[in-house]
Amino acid sequence: MKLDMHCHTREGSPDGKLELLENISLLKQKGYQGMLITDHNSYKAYRYYTKLKEKPKDFVVLKGIEYDTINAGHILIIMPTGVNVPILELRGLPLTLLIEIVHFHGGILGPAHPCGERFLSVCRTLRVKYPEHLYRKFDFVEGYNACEDADSNMRAMALAKKYDLPCFGGSDSHKENCAGFGYTILHEDISNETELIDYIRSGKPTMIGGRHYMHTTKAKLGKVNAVLVYSFWIYNKFLALLRLKARNFELMQNQLLDSILAGKPRDPRYITLGDD
Repeated sequence: MKLDMHCHTREGSPDGKLELLENISLLKQKGYQGMLITDHNSYKAYRYYTKLKEKPKDFVVLKGIEYDTINAGHILIIMPTGVNVPILELRGLPLTLLIEIVHFHGGILGPAHPCGERFLSVCRTLRVKYPEHLYRKFDFVEGYNACEDADSNMRAMALAKKYDLPCFGGSDSHKENCAGFGYTILHEDISNETELIDYIRSGKPTMIGGRHYMHTTKAKLGKVNAVLVYSFWIYNKFLALLRLKARNFELMQNQLLDSILAGKPRDPRYITLGDD
């Protein structure tokens, strides 16, 4: 089964230019059987998809998210089918707490483009004080990202090998001309998020690959891209601060943090079935 495991949409990402249904059509034309929606801190596109009266046939659309941490760049997250954790749409959690929340609710997570841009990638954002065992808590690594150069992707795959983690591959598409440039091949068909999580946790193999998309914003800007990178750092810090009250409310209202620290069962008041 061939999937694009890193897709952005116009419906869910502020910088997304490609509508979800258009993305699906393009991927089907290129021989894909599925995709993982990974909009920035948002499940809006997936909610839009679930409300469609007529959905594309013979194509699996999976619910994921690309989360902006406060200290470790972008993290791809997949939660079990039907599990809705509102705090994952509130950017700004530190990586250690994010890992605990995702695993507490039965999900999996891994770094997006781990050796890419500063402030966007775990290897170029985490400080030295973080021990190596933190990397071992990831469930996968994005080993191939079509918007990263060969060196970045090679180092990402080396990271996965070092910690014996499976690799995902994806296009990181925001525009039409990038759709389907990266892929992940699973040796079995899956139909939902829970099946994908089970596949990864059981240690079954993944194959990744694609071709480099050469028309990214950073490629066009050249050295000026450094200004954009630092602008993003400021932007992320500001929005994380803006979301602080909402994040704390979710943690306190549902006693999530106390439950995690105490190792108690999941609080049924916090997990809601469905996607709304």
